[in-house]
Amino acid sequence: MVIGVARVKVRLPENHSLKGKRKVIKSMTAQVGNRFNVAVAEVAGNDLWQWAEIGVAAVGNSQPFINRVLDKVLDFIESSCPVELVDAEIELIHMGGSR
Repeated sequence: MVIGVARVKVRLPENHSLKGKRKVIKSMTAQVGNRFNVAVAEVAGNDLWQWAEIGVAAVGNSQPFINRVLDKVLDFIESSCPVELVDAEIELIHMGGSR
């Protein structure tokens, strides 16, 4: 089993309230989760108007597949969401065999 985790820092330069930020982030996380079948959540920066840190997790049995999924998620956020992708990290975790 392979677990892929991405930490994505985004900036919302046109945003001026927490209410506006919540609307953008909620829409973005729902779109990413539905489109790529991954778990998505805001994990830091909850009280900042123009910054957010998003966590994305995917599980599968192939490292290349999980890596492609997370790369596609990052491409989607960068090209289709009203945010500026500032930083991203991907980590793959390999779990042992069956019992």
